[in-house]
Amino acid sequence: MIYLDHAATTAVDPGVFAAMTPWLTSSCGNPSSAYDYGYDARAAITRAREQTAALISASPDRIFFTSGGTEADNWVLCSTARMSASKGRHIISTNMEHHAILHTLDYLEENGFEVTRLPVSEDGFVTPKQLEEAIRPDTILVSVMFANNEIGTIQPIRALSAVAHRHGILFHTDAVQAFGQIPIDVAELGIDMLSASSHKLYGPKGCGCLYVREGIDLPPRLFGGAQENGMRAGTENVPGIVGFGAAAAIAMEQMTETMEKETKLRDFLITQVLRRIPYARLNGSHKNRLPGNANFSFQFVEGSTLLIMLDMKGICASTGSACTASSSSPSHVLRAIGLPDDLARGSLRLTLGRNTTEEEIHIVVDALEEILENLRSVSEDYNRIILRR
Repeated sequence: MIYLDHAATTAVDPGVFAAMTPWLTSSCGNPSSAYDYGYDARAAITRAREQTAALISASPDRIFFTSGGTEADNWVLCSTARMSASKGRHIISTNMEHHAILHTLDYLEENGFEVTRLPVSEDGFVTPKQLEEAIRPDTILVSVMFANNEIGTIQPIRALSAVAHRHGILFHTDAVQAFGQIPIDVAELGIDMLSASSHKLYGPKGCGCLYVREGIDLPPRLFGGAQENGMRAGTENVPGIVGFGAAAAIAMEQMTETMEKETKLRDFLITQVLRRIPYARLNGSHKNRLPGNANFSFQFVEGSTLLIMLDMKGICASTGSACTASSSSPSHVLRAIGLPDDLARGSLRLTLGRNTTEEEIHIVVDALEEILENLRSVSEDYNRIILRR
């Protein structure tokens, strides 16, 4: 099996599994308990908080663990809206955010808030000028994802946060795809709040975090006990949190090497596909994209059929976000960058990981070339438009 869907999820790293194992078996203490088992669990969470914070150069006490990126996104939007409603009810985001953001914005609109969704360029960028022009006196929050989960485009976060801060507006970024993949320094980039998820960087599913800058009094997510410094009640997911911390530490240690390797393989993959397969296009920026992301559109084919054919050859890929894999509608991200529906439906996302090899890339490109030739040979549009020229 060749796995090229790391943007959807990653396998748990062996080092992460080893760190988690005691907390799934013998070390069963509740972190709130006043005896050794409890103290040990609390210390393990503290260590994981330090490891997670270090990955973004943050203070550990500003990291709050959640069940994942979706919860962190919901928490930021809903709590900021509640906290700042007396100042204003206008929020700015983009039209190609993850659905964890978009659907929460829909909910807020239903409850009296106004949302501006900035359009993006054909490469998926939003500009500081666009943001500046969209800001109003009642704007309370700007939320722009760090890197897109489908096309890999990395936004100019520093420039965008600077615009927000000139107007005294909070800046949040959904960094689920970027966290642990590329360097992030929250202070240098001017990030007030940041969402992340463990299972995108070889950690366990069901754990994420929210970073909140010192001085922001964000209302709690859950009410009950005093866990997470009173910000998120409920007994902590100790194995998941420990795994998240271990994954963050490994990502930090290996980041430079992993980025260089994935970028080299990604560029080789892109070059081979565009050179060998006709009527193919790369979606997103050629340069400012995640190291392991390559997103293509192939004319005269359906992406869903292409996935089935690849799966039959032992190749795992996707047409876009795993959260919308069951939808028959074209990707909202590809529509946002201006692709017509026929090209959007013919999309394929290939996302590389630490263990991806050049040999696997050769196999995948060979398979794509063969499958696309076969699919197009029975395509009425291809035969009518291309073969009859």
